Amino acid sequence: MKKKYSLSQLIQNLEVTIKGDPDCLIEGVCTIQDAKPGCVSFLMNPLYKKYLPTTRASAVIIQAEDAEECGTNALICRDPYYIYTQIAAYFDDRPKPASGIHPTASIGLNCEIAPSASIGAYCVINDNVRIDANAIIGAGCVVGEFSQIGENSRLDANVTLYHKTIIGKHVVIASGTVMGSDGFGIAKHKGTWHKVPQLGRVIIEDHVEIGSNCSIDRGAIDDTVIERGARLDNLIQVGHNVRIGQNTAIAGCVGISGSTTIGSNCLVGGQSGFAGHITIANDVVVTGGTEVSKSIRDPGIYSSGLGGLVTNLERRKNTARFHRLETLFSRVKELEQALAELVERK
Repeated sequence: MKKKYSLSQLIQNLEVTIKGDPDCLIEGVCTIQDAKPGCVSFLMNPLYKKYLPTTRASAVIIQAEDAEECGTNALICRDPYYIYTQIAAYFDDRPKPASGIHPTASIGLNCEIAPSASIGAYCVINDNVRIDANAIIGAGCVVGEFSQIGENSRLDANVTLYHKTIIGKHVVIASGTVMGSDGFGIAKHKGTWHKVPQLGRVIIEDHVEIGSNCSIDRGAIDDTVIERGARLDNLIQVGHNVRIGQNTAIAGCVGISGSTTIGSNCLVGGQSGFAGHITIANDVVVTGGTEVSKSIRDPGIYSSGLGGLVTNLERRKNTARFHRLETLFSRVKELEQALAELVERK
């Protein structure tokens, strides 16, 4: 049976004003254009404003300036997307596994596993591991020796933690991610590659979320660290000794070479790549597909293209000029021809 909540229940402790019926019952969420009765939607992108007067949603989360055009109950607030995240949580139907250790799990020696933790089927928990209260370890996970997993953290199925990996509280790691594997450390001697021992750890601080199929290398000497509140999308490569600052968000398919430091509150677009041994300041935005080949010392928006890394404003100007090359080329040819004619007349 679907859960139903009144609008007044959904906005408890939120900075929201209801315009309409506070007792209207909601049983799910929907998009504003494909809405149906009993659902709540939100409006952030102005491209979808045209659906606001006619949406079939029972309520829409909007800003105050859009309230007059809303044809249904309105939840008026400053940040509709944030309010949506809080309301949508009421309808999260992710199954919660029971506490305890599945009979098929393998548990090593000297482990400390809280009674409220959940260890899924066919997990391998190696020796000297600590798993704190309410942690969830999904089916098929492998947790290496001397690793630690903080309370209320969740590893989805088939996550691998190598030895001495430290996971903080309220961390979420999606399936297929590998943490603590060796970084790309090799030294060439007399024509042959020799492995550089990777002796550091991976440390994931509290409230971090990491997407599926990421690879986070352990440090070569110091630790690889992802600081509190950071968000990593899917398919991200984090090299050894990288540090990612607090509340930084990184989109999918990004590669970060070893010993790079990315500051706090940064945004990194998908498919960007970072050279090694560079430092990125706090509050930097790197647009998608950017090649970051040098340190960024000042906050701002940065993009790259044919000329390498520049500010986003300069990149946009250069792009506009690039698209005028054919016209400029034709004008130069005409000028050269006119100049040649003038020379002949002399």
